[in-house]
Amino acid sequence: MKERDPAHATAEWVIGSRHSGGKKVSQALAPEQLDHAIALAPHIWWVGHRLPGDPFQCHSYLIEWGDQSVLLDPGSPLTFPETLRKVQEVIPLAQVRTIICHHQDPDITAILPHLDRVILRPDAQILSHWRAITLLKHLGLRRLPFRCVEQMGWQLDLGGRLLQFIFTPYLHFPGAFCTFDVSSGILFSSDIFGGLSADAALFAQDESCFESIRTFHEHYMPSRDILAHGMSNLEQLPLRLLAPQHGSLIPEPLISFVINQLKGLDCGLFLLTHTNSDYRRLSQLNRMLREMMQTIMVYRDFAEVVERILELAAPLLPVVGLEFYTQMESGEPLHMAPESRFHGVRATPPQACHGLLGMSRQQWWQRCTGHVHALAAGALEIPGETQQIHGLVLPLFSSQTDMVRSLAILRLTEAVILDEELIRIVDQLSLPLGVAVERESLLRVMDAERQQAYERSIRDALTGLYTRHYMQEALVRLCQIHNRDPEATIAVAAFDVDHFKSVNDQFGHGMGDQVLRRVARVLVDNSRSVDLPVRLGGEELVLFIIGATREIAVTITERIRARIEQLQFEAPMQERQVTISGGVAFRTVQEPIEHVMERADMALYQAKKGGRNRIVISN
Repeated sequence: MKERDPAHATAEWVIGSRHSGGKKVSQALAPEQLDHAIALAPHIWWVGHRLPGDPFQCHSYLIEWGDQSVLLDPGSPLTFPETLRKVQEVIPLAQVRTIICHHQDPDITAILPHLDRVILRPDAQILSHWRAITLLKHLGLRRLPFRCVEQMGWQLDLGGRLLQFIFTPYLHFPGAFCTFDVSSGILFSSDIFGGLSADAALFAQDESCFESIRTFHEHYMPSRDILAHGMSNLEQLPLRLLAPQHGSLIPEPLISFVINQLKGLDCGLFLLTHTNSDYRRLSQLNRMLREMMQTIMVYRDFAEVVERILELAAPLLPVVGLEFYTQMESGEPLHMAPESRFHGVRATPPQACHGLLGMSRQQWWQRCTGHVHALAAGALEIPGETQQIHGLVLPLFSSQTDMVRSLAILRLTEAVILDEELIRIVDQLSLPLGVAVERESLLRVMDAERQQAYERSIRDALTGLYTRHYMQEALVRLCQIHNRDPEATIAVAAFDVDHFKSVNDQFGHGMGDQVLRRVARVLVDNSRSVDLPVRLGGEELVLFIIGATREIAVTITERIRARIEQLQFEAPMQERQVTISGGVAFRTVQEPIEHVMERADMALYQAKKGGRNRIVISN
């Protein structure tokens, strides 16, 4: 086929109009330019129509290829008259042989009955997935036949131009797919990468475009795992432009950013509510919950955690304060409130909360409204407060006994109506609040146990590291938290001092002890206060890295290895270099800690086998 624009430069996008005199125009298009077909690359055109004030803007695209031309997602009676006018600026409609419908929704398929009447060429066809075709058949088309992309080998050869169909199941429906134009690197991505904004620019200008993409995907796509799977498939393609059905087109410099953001996006927002379909409010709730969990992981000080949680909850609730009552092992309640900087003092809960601590889940539901208990004004007596303070009490259940272990009391500036939406919002707060209180309780217990450990001499006498006995006690609690909260990760780093036996043989056991002490000190100095350094025996050491990302855990272990390599010793070992080998394994939820340690030991063995003085990461 004859090329229209042989001067096309492959290093940049040609963006122009049939009415721009053949001159390239900026991606920041003036409104009047959208009244005409916009060239995205040689032979590829945007021919959509933007409805005023509609956040669900729809795009149609044309691949101009002689009598084999392709129209993608043609539209509905609301948009197609303008789409047809733009198509005819480029080619006569009679040259369109193939219509691709990425899904069956009316915003792209409602015009098919009209096209069935006006496209008369006998070889015309509609391409879609069989799952969409089973529904589109009910449009009752008489002339245009349907063809399944899967029966075509997931590709269409236009005669010198190849289109590949990329299966993206469940994004947004079971038979979803995208179309990739191999020649230009443009992905016609249907609903994926779409945005939700009435005034979005046709071409995304910077990373701020992701906010409209986030809002669209959070409520529209079913789950993070499904979305991440789709992103992993699409990023393998040599993408140069993303052309979704909604929102802004994504140019090449932003593609990697958008894909990486979508990989970790929480989706399925409507699971957060039974009644509320306001996706913007649900997105706000989802963002609040996500940032609360991040706060718990980042902030060590409990008072700072509570302060940040209040900031995040304020847009959804008239909340001005947060306090906790938690039941200690002795059965006494501990009150953690701003007045004591959340250090905790023994105190009895307010009369209105009498009997709530220690309730079973069934008893709570029988007594309280759903997952929340309302306190009337005056039920919370706060010194120095002049205004009436109302309250909501949220139970935090023990994962082991299913009893109310703690109470979270939200102080409110005004009474609220306990409707379905509010109950669901407060209910969603139970997880981050429960994790925060339990982590704080655990950290306090660990602080006390560290002190008791000295008294019971459970630290290794030679190195000062924790003993195997202490390790086993602490790991029970840490694994319980990790089982409930996958973000509370546990990494196991097993270390051996290389050729340690030769140190004892050549320089004596006294020098061997000195080497172990120096190595242990490096281990402690280069780990964090929440981590657990242990001496298992002899020269075998292990570091349990708590609540860190995979990258941080690897950085810590590599830093330890490098610092030990730099150690210098006095005579008679001044010429001897001491190194360690290490193996790192990351615990999966519910995995026995013994299995994780075995995997770390196997990685350690590979490090030794590979030449020592190195860190190997277990798969």
